[in-house]
Amino acid sequence: MSLLKKFAAMAMVAVMAVGMTACGGGDDAADTKTYVIATDTTFAPFEFENDKGEMVGIDLDILKAIADDQGFEYELVVAGFSAACTGMEAGEYDAVIAGMSITDERKEKYDFSEPYYDSGVGMAVNADSDIASYEDLKDKTVAAKIGTEGCSFAESIAEQYGFTINQFEDSSSMYQDVLAGNSVACFEDYPVLGYEISRGVAFKLPLPMENGNSYGFAVMKGQNTELVEMFNAGLKNIKDSGKYDEILNTYISK
Repeated sequence: MSLLKKFAAMAMVAVMAVGMTACGGGDDAADTKTYVIATDTTFAPFEFENDKGEMVGIDLDILKAIADDQGFEYELVVAGFSAACTGMEAGEYDAVIAGMSITDERKEKYDFSEPYYDSGVGMAVNADSDIASYEDLKDKTVAAKIGTEGCSFAESIAEQYGFTINQFEDSSSMYQDVLAGNSVACFEDYPVLGYEISRGVAFKLPLPMENGNSYGFAVMKGQNTELVEMFNAGLKNIKDSGKYDEILNTYISK
């Protein structure tokens, strides 16, 4: 792990620990594995920094609830989406939870948990924009976040509708690009855009949501299978107990 990532892990990371105690004694604690799990920097309401400087969100609350239920320890590293994926592929992280869509392409490299959220893609424009359709994007520039389903969708229709794409590493920079008028629209996961609008960001959604993929908890293919199994078992338990709905209702209004 690079010095920068070590610093990030120390300064920005919360360690969520639930003891996996056994009958033996002191040596068992030393043998307990702590999984290093990476997440995004800003993808509200799934992961973001609150007013107190704490990392919060749907993904992080679900992960903590599952760890509590299954009794495993983990260290959360705030790395950014593309850096999280790259770091996992390099062996720096055991898993990623970052609103990651389960796609056939990603399944070639990663093993996913059962879906924990069903999403879709939306297009946001400035509140006073006259952009009302994809046809209105012709000869214009739109914004998208690298490696996301929103970016993939934008790329899939860019030639058909004649627009270019300005790609960003993080959501906040993408939003600012649209607010500043450098891009006329951005493509992002629909619940994320809805959350930003509910918080006062001057966007509107001129079109219905495009059907998208579900989010999954990811590990490298053939690795950390026990962690995926615990995630799946814990996900079922927190859904059965009502904890899952409680988490969603905290961040997404019905």
